[in-house]
Amino acid sequence: MKKYGLIGYPLGHSFSKVFFNQKFTSEGIDAEYVNFEIENVNDLKYVLRENPSLCGLNVTLPHKMNVIPLLDSITDNARNIGAVNVIKFKRGLLGKLHLEGHNSDITGFRKSIEPLLNETHRKALILGTGGASKAIYHGLKQLGIDPIFVSRTQEEFCITYNEITQNTMKNYTVIVNTTPVGMYPKSDICPDIPYKYVTPNHILYDLLYNPDETLFMKKGKDRGAIVKNGLEMLLLQAFASWEIWNA
Repeated sequence: MKKYGLIGYPLGHSFSKVFFNQKFTSEGIDAEYVNFEIENVNDLKYVLRENPSLCGLNVTLPHKMNVIPLLDSITDNARNIGAVNVIKFKRGLLGKLHLEGHNSDITGFRKSIEPLLNETHRKALILGTGGASKAIYHGLKQLGIDPIFVSRTQEEFCITYNEITQNTMKNYTVIVNTTPVGMYPKSDICPDIPYKYVTPNHILYDLLYNPDETLFMKKGKDRGAIVKNGLEMLLLQAFASWEIWNA
C-alpha cells in the first residue's frame, strides 16, 4: 500500500487527510493518507525513516518555509514564493531518495479566482503578510494584476490599514484576505477596511472557508461585490498535489 501524508504542527482536523482518504476509497486506490504532527521540522528525517512506503507529502504551518533547507531541490514557483506545501518523492539509482519542493497553493488560487476577473481588475490589495500571502502575490502577478500587501504595522513594501483611502478602494478592485481574521469561532469580526467604498466591480476573495460566508464576504456582498471563499482553492491545490506526486 502506498502512503501519503501531511507534516505540520498542530494539525487537529485535517482537510487533506479526509479528502485524500475519501478519494482513495471511492476510486479504489490502494493507498492511505496519514497526518505526521511534528513540532520540529528536523523530525522529518524520522518520518522518512519510519515510513519507507511514503510516496509524497503535503506541508502546512509552521513548516512551509523552514522545510526548504531539508529538500534536495525546489521548483521556480516555490523558490519565488519562498514556501513549499508539496514534496514530491523521486527515487533514483539504488533507490536513493530525492525530495523536490513544490507550491500548489499558487495553482489553486490562480485557477479559482481567474474566472471572476475582467479587464478592469488591474490592481489588488492582499490583506496580511503571512506565508499564504506570498503565493497569492505571485498568483496575481501571473494573472497580470499588480498587488500590494496590507499590514497592521508599517512594513517595507506594504501599506497599513489606516492608509486605505477612498481612492485606494477605487483603484484596487481585487481584495484578498489571507489573514485568520473572521475564522470560526471568531466569525463576528472582519479585516478593518473601509467597506463603504466597495462597489459591484470589486472582488472580495477570502482564503477562509469556515464559516462558508465570512463577515468580510458578507460586507462585500451587501455592497454588490463578487465574493468567494477559499474552499475551491483548497480543493484545487489538493488536485494539484496529486498530479505533482504522480507526474
